[in-house]
Amino acid sequence: MKFGILQFFSWPGRHGPLEDVYARALERIGIMDRGGFDAVWLAEHHFTTYSVCPSVHMVGVLAAARTKRLRIGTAVSLAALYHPLRLAEEVALLDVISGGRVNWGAGRGFAPLEFEAFGVPPAESTERFREAVDIVLQAWTQERLTYASANYRFDGLEVLPKPLQKPHPPVWMAATSAPAIDWAASRGFSILMDPHATTTELGEKRRLYARRLAEAGFSDAGRDIPMARLIAVAKTKAEATEVARRGAQWLLSAYAGPGHAKVLQTNPEKTMQVPTINHGEDPLGR
Repeated sequence: MKFGILQFFSWPGRHGPLEDVYARALERIGIMDRGGFDAVWLAEHHFTTYSVCPSVHMVGVLAAARTKRLRIGTAVSLAALYHPLRLAEEVALLDVISGGRVNWGAGRGFAPLEFEAFGVPPAESTERFREAVDIVLQAWTQERLTYASANYRFDGLEVLPKPLQKPHPPVWMAATSAPAIDWAASRGFSILMDPHATTTELGEKRRLYARRLAEAGFSDAGRDIPMARLIAVAKTKAEATEVARRGAQWLLSAYAGPGHAKVLQTNPEKTMQVPTINHGEDPLGR
């Protein structure tokens, strides 16, 4: 088993200087590197204090400069919101600068406000996301990129730099819904599993992914399939429960803002599970 941290850049209540949010995150990333964690996964969001990190690639450069062995993951690059060539260049540059330590996670995104602000019609977001992933991978592996679609056309374009890792950095697709899992499995992509599903739901999704992967002629043997869990740690179970409750309340409040209201309306019965750890207990229940 490998251990990593899904690093958000939350600014609850706009408490304190925003620059402190980044300073504390980078300090934690340095501790992860020295403490033996395998990876940090940087979360990209826009227009919300839920996580004030509009560029995981820029922060990834700072993380790489402060670490020696830690893998630098994106969870995720919101591929539908980028021009795919710019995305290919930025992630490849990060891979070169970090000495080949990038884990590239890509996702479509879900916030209506983000799609609207960046001029991406929600109905086109899935197509644009999948197209961007194809272009990025081809830009990394082809000496000169030739590509034609309804949205993009490139003819013999040399995209530089190429990633240091060959043929390219390891790749994951964020997959929460059954259609997203089906698509990722059909292409042989590994997946990132979301922190907002219950443990039971995660198990169901993981089994669905394994079935769809096998049906497409791929194996899940040896794959790293990150599963994000929210964990509250305190000296007693009562204190950990209160930490979890406050965190979940703030998190749901952040999601309930103007940019996320439509998401909540689609599944109003959804609840969030936040495990609590009493100091001295085994969190794995052994």
